[in-house]
Amino acid sequence: MAVFAISDLHLGFAVDKPMDRFGPQWVGHPEKIEREWRERVGAGDTVLVCGDTSWALKLEDAAPDLAYVGRLPGRKILIRGNHDYWWGSLAKTRRAVPPGVDLLQNDAREIEGWCVVGSRGWVLPGDEATPEDRAIYAREVGRLRLSLGAAKASMPRLAMLHYPPWMPGFELTPVLELLRAFDVQIVVYGHLHAMAPGTYPDGDVDGIRYHCVSADLVDFAPRQIL
Repeated sequence: MAVFAISDLHLGFAVDKPMDRFGPQWVGHPEKIEREWRERVGAGDTVLVCGDTSWALKLEDAAPDLAYVGRLPGRKILIRGNHDYWWGSLAKTRRAVPPGVDLLQNDAREIEGWCVVGSRGWVLPGDEATPEDRAIYAREVGRLRLSLGAAKASMPRLAMLHYPPWMPGFELTPVLELLRAFDVQIVVYGHLHAMAPGTYPDGDVDGIRYHCVSADLVDFAPRQIL
C-alpha cells in the first residue's frame, strides 16, 4: 500500500472564497484534485493532508469540504493549517469528521511500517516575527514534541507539517532541531505557493528528505511519498 501527501486544498463549498483570484491554475481546482486523486490513490492507500483543507470559519461550514475529502479513496490523515479556523476543540472536531478522515494533533499514527507525527508549525522566528508569532511558534514546537514522543522508538518517523521547518536564511530552527533530535527521515509540508524550484526545502538535505506538497506546486495531484 502506498502513502501520498498533498496540502492546501483550500476548499470552500459553503463559503464565498474562490481560489481563481490567485491565478488561472486554480480554476476548478476541486475537480482537478478529485480527478488526480482518484487516478492515483487506491482504497488501501493513505493520504497525508498537510493543512489548509477548508476556508470555513465554523465547523458546520466545513462539513461539505470534509465530506468531499471523506469521499475520496484511501485513509486520510489531516493536520491543521493556518487557515483552518473551523478546527477547534479536538474532541468535537474528531466527532464531526466523516469516516476515513483522521485528525493528527499531539499524537502519532502508524502506517506502512512508519510512525507519522506532525504539527502545524508557524512563521519562522526571525527578527520580524511579532511576540504573538513567537508564542504561537513555541506552542507548535511543544505540540510537535508531544507528537514525536508518542511515536514508537523502534519505527522510522515521517513528519507532516503545514509550515516549512526551515527556509533559506533560516537554516537552523527549533523545529528542525527537534526533527533531527528524533531522527525524522521524511518531512512533508505545504503553505508555500507560486514558488520557484530551489527556493524552498525539497529533496534530500542533511539526511532528511523533504517534500513540499502545496496543491498548486504538485499540479493538484497527491505526491507519492512511500
